[in-house]
Amino acid sequence: MWSLAWKNVWRGRSRSLTTAAAVAAVVALMLVMYGFSGAAQNGLFQNLTRTSGHLVVRVKNADEVREFDLGLIRNAAALKTELTGALPEADIEAVLEVPALLAGEERSRGVVLLGLEPGGHLMKEFGDEYLAAGKPPGGDDWSAALGAALARALKVSVGQSVYAFAPGTEGMGAAAFNVSGLLDLPESNMEARTAMLTLGVAQELAAPDAASRIVIFLPGLKTLAQETRLEQTRRQLAPLIPAGYELLSWREAQPALAAMLEMLKPMILIYALLFFVLAGLLVVNTVYLSLVERIREFGVIITLGADRWRIMRLVIMESLLLVGSGAVVGGLLGGLALWHMSQGFSLPGDLAKQYAEFGLPEIMYASISPAQVAQVFAFAALTAITSALWPAWLAGRLEPVEAMRHVT
Repeated sequence: MWSLAWKNVWRGRSRSLTTAAAVAAVVALMLVMYGFSGAAQNGLFQNLTRTSGHLVVRVKNADEVREFDLGLIRNAAALKTELTGALPEADIEAVLEVPALLAGEERSRGVVLLGLEPGGHLMKEFGDEYLAAGKPPGGDDWSAALGAALARALKVSVGQSVYAFAPGTEGMGAAAFNVSGLLDLPESNMEARTAMLTLGVAQELAAPDAASRIVIFLPGLKTLAQETRLEQTRRQLAPLIPAGYELLSWREAQPALAAMLEMLKPMILIYALLFFVLAGLLVVNTVYLSLVERIREFGVIITLGADRWRIMRLVIMESLLLVGSGAVVGGLLGGLALWHMSQGFSLPGDLAKQYAEFGLPEIMYASISPAQVAQVFAFAALTAITSALWPAWLAGRLEPVEAMRHVT
């Protein structure tokens, strides 16, 4: 029956080729969309955890704390040493964020002074990725790297001085800094309110031997598919966390951004359903027209003894061949496109810079799981079967005598 079904499909070759091409386009498009979705999710994941860490230790309910001193981790160095002993392969760093007023010669702005460990993961990340001019602060120098937008707002440049005021803190409370560098940060809001210092200087200014959070970077954690390692590490470190503190995953530390990341999955699924519904309507049209053109043949076949279920199976087989051939071609085209995208791609024009504001990296790498590939081909098979049901039902109800009298 398969050979007969193939001959019937090939009769109306122009119509069949058009339908198969449409199915191929839908399959290829969905594979590319899944690949782009994976690239966007992994890119967002890497960008979000690049500066926030995979796991974060902080004071319980720190988001609700309004007083600076109540949000501090005391004896941060001792806690960091203990965590490092339990997880020596990870990068574990203390970070101190100090709300302050930063002033140039003419202007001032409210900022966050970001105290980072010199030579640590975060300092290197900011220096390698975002440094636009000058150099990052180092050692015990009283220097600061400012966001480029912040420097413009204060009308200062590399080599000039700025003055920080942090009243109500536990350290010196005020100090002068030399502008050592400028940072071109991906988020304009962050660039306009961030000044980077070394951790020791920030602690001397505002909170000796304290940190606002301790961040943990797990090595080799690049994609969301590897995220199960987080919970294993979290259970391992949980007994070391003192009372009054909490150990959070990056999702819990940044719930709004994590929710935005999860929205991509249902959106892609909705697009897949819409595209395959449209492709299914085209398949229905092709199979139905093929049926109308062969009504007399079906009447002869039924008269010769073929049962109605056999006729219905033949129509469904034709639909499966039609969609299957298109899906194979679409799979090959989509696979080639995914291979090319996996080498690295960026959005055209200024879109890359615009979407960087939402956390997307400018260079992304396509990623698709076997389950998603299977889902695309399952949608194609379902489209073939459901599209053939109505024409097959009509073919099964044909009366032999009336069918043989039919004139197209």
